Amino acid sequence: MAIMPDRWIRKMALEHGMIEPFVDRQTREGVISYGLSSYGYDARVAPEFRIFTNVDNALVDPKNFSERSFVERTGESCVIPPNSFALARTVEYFRIPRDVLVICLGKSTYARCGMIVNVTPLEPEWEGHVTLEISNTTPLPARVYANEGICQFLFLKGEGEPEVSYADRKGKYMRQRGVTLPKL
Repeated sequence: MAIMPDRWIRKMALEHGMIEPFVDRQTREGVISYGLSSYGYDARVAPEFRIFTNVDNALVDPKNFSERSFVERTGESCVIPPNSFALARTVEYFRIPRDVLVICLGKSTYARCGMIVNVTPLEPEWEGHVTLEISNTTPLPARVYANEGICQFLFLKGEGEPEVSYADRKGKYMRQRGVTLPKL
């Protein structure tokens, strides 16, 4: 597998709609950076958040998930309680080519503040807004800024196409929009 450079990412975004909206350069004036980088794309977090709460004493069960585990918030920032997390989504909508796997890493600015961004790999031919899990590992409240950089996506091109893609097996998170909660 090869990691793909900026010119490949730009071509795939502009000619094939791989990333929409696409920002062709690193934007950083007064914001946490986002946009195209040398070997990746720094995505933004949208102003929609679901903050984990235990107000209703809901049990976290991935096979029987209760929306009561979260409170919804929208706005230019989100405060995540200590030792808790929020679900959010990328501003960008991704369409992954059949011969590409995408992995995601959190931005160093947030990591240095004790916030971890978790995203599962974007599989070949998956598309949608990426649901982000943002963990506050600190004993203090932590702020996340909407419409600014949150994570970096790295595009790994395989030696060939897989026999079965995410689209072929009709994955349950295909074409998701908005913040998507667990599904069985």
